[in-house]
Amino acid sequence: MASYRHLARIAVMQTIFAFEFRTGVDLEVELEHCTEEFANKLKDTDFAKDLLKGIMKEKEDIYKVMQEEAPEWPIERIAPVDRAILAIGIYEIIYSKDVPPIVAINEGVEIAKSYGDLNSAKFINGVLSSVMHKYRPEGAEKPSPEKANKSALEKKKK
Repeated sequence: MASYRHLARIAVMQTIFAFEFRTGVDLEVELEHCTEEFANKLKDTDFAKDLLKGIMKEKEDIYKVMQEEAPEWPIERIAPVDRAILAIGIYEIIYSKDVPPIVAINEGVEIAKSYGDLNSAKFINGVLSSVMHKYRPEGAEKPSPEKANKSALEKKKK
């Protein structure tokens, strides 16, 4: 079963996709429409709203990063679904410190497998991995066995 954050990311991806193709789209109304699909599983839409707001606020910088990390692909040539997925992943890696970069990459890849074309997941993985190594290199480090065991024990206590 998909987590509420995973479903929220899908709704945000769909909202960004719609925004790019239709002029005059009210983002809040569109997001509401997109979250209706998951109404029984997505009770709290605050995460989706905050994510969308953050992406739209930082959109110009996000697209600059996208262009820097995929220079052989001008923004307008990147498939719209892939562009939306990358925007979410780049935002979470750079601006959202509560989401581990590896999680942002994995979420992007999983959404790309469901909504992108045959090469989307590989493309998303490559670009987001590059963003992580550049902006959050600590996210690429594997925890030591001691740290992993300590973390597992802490989770069991909760």
